[in-house]
Amino acid sequence: MTGDPAALPGDAHITQQVHAEFLHGWHGYTSTAWGYDEVRPVSGTHNDFFAAGKTFGLSIVEALDTLFLMGEDRELARCCDWIEQHFDPAQDADVHVFEAVIRLVGGLLAGYLATGRRKLLMLCREFTDHLLPAFTSSPTGIPYTHVNLRTGAVSGPNVPLAEAGTNSMEFGLLSKLTGDSRYYDASLRAYRAVIAKRSSLDLLGTSIDAETGRWTDTDSTAPNPPVDSFYEYLWGGYALLGDTRLRDWYRTLTRAILRHQSDTSTGHLWFRQVDPATGAPTGTSQSELASFYAGLLGKGGDLRDGAAYYRSWTAALDRYPVLPEGLDYRTLEATDKGNQLRPEYPNSSFDLWRLTHDAFYKRTAYRYFTAMRDNLRVPGGYTIATDVTTTPMGRGDLLPAYWFAENYKYLYLMFSGTRRFDYRNGYLSTEGKVLRGLRRS
Repeated sequence: MTGDPAALPGDAHITQQVHAEFLHGWHGYTSTAWGYDEVRPVSGTHNDFFAAGKTFGLSIVEALDTLFLMGEDRELARCCDWIEQHFDPAQDADVHVFEAVIRLVGGLLAGYLATGRRKLLMLCREFTDHLLPAFTSSPTGIPYTHVNLRTGAVSGPNVPLAEAGTNSMEFGLLSKLTGDSRYYDASLRAYRAVIAKRSSLDLLGTSIDAETGRWTDTDSTAPNPPVDSFYEYLWGGYALLGDTRLRDWYRTLTRAILRHQSDTSTGHLWFRQVDPATGAPTGTSQSELASFYAGLLGKGGDLRDGAAYYRSWTAALDRYPVLPEGLDYRTLEATDKGNQLRPEYPNSSFDLWRLTHDAFYKRTAYRYFTAMRDNLRVPGGYTIATDVTTTPMGRGDLLPAYWFAENYKYLYLMFSGTRRFDYRNGYLSTEGKVLRGLRRS
């Protein structure tokens, strides 16, 4: 797959394949789980993502801008109609703030940008207002992990780093569209509280107490979860909003990660876990979720390191037809043999292809696509893997809603050249939502 680009089918043919497979998954959802958060395609049932017995139509919200980009305007209108009639932003439910921001706030914003339907923006603002107590009730400004949408009651003071800072893009754009600064102000207050706690080496820990501002897990584990998108949103917030404070924080922290956590002892670039005070190594685990970091490094100006890290993950893909959730990078042995239909590898494929137009990224992205199709496609759509090391591959029974927002969107954008996207200035969130660059006729 890394040889002659002529070995690839033509872009138009791949575009048709990607589109058809997306629709296969979409129709699997709409035929058995319409109006619910997620589909279980093997059993033909549904899954409530945020709270048992509550639905936000998560897959519908996640799919909005993907349907737009693929020209599925009738399905897009159907989704918007459902949201306007059924989406309840004040349910009596404790929701995970981080997931609510990147999935629902981001999805409604992207849906509004795709369609211009003002009700989507109104619902987005109302929903975000019900999330804000997680920020405003905190003594430090670092958001609690959960909030009850109806009562405003907060819980979860032990906050993973990503959950403290993955909101600048959605909150900043919402403030811009509404003229209400409360959302972006809340995001910046949380950032300041965390950045102030960096070590003398400019490294951050893994989790922090929202009430005291003290680290509860001090190891620096970037770019692994649960810290990953904290760094992504420093650069993304700058790229989307032009806030140079976010850019400067990103560069300071990234320099430290590259200096103290890079490990090329295997012949590939990986990132070890370290003590942030001393830089002493503490671990060699790598999560598939971290593969997004290749694209982020490229966008942030470290293209050489980004390309090297992408090739590290491509070496792992040489070993496993579908990437495992986790591995020990010294041996590439899987430490978590499942796969949750993750999109981070093609996310980096897309980011690095946009920067370089190197056909290598198209070839490797297409290999990712065919491996998913060949191993995780089921009659009712696509499903997660329980063990990627067996033949046939062990399968579960869930199509995560982010599949509709991310995996095939990156692939479609790489191969389609759609006029509905601004390839020069478009920018996507960590959840694959196009927050700038959608082109409506």
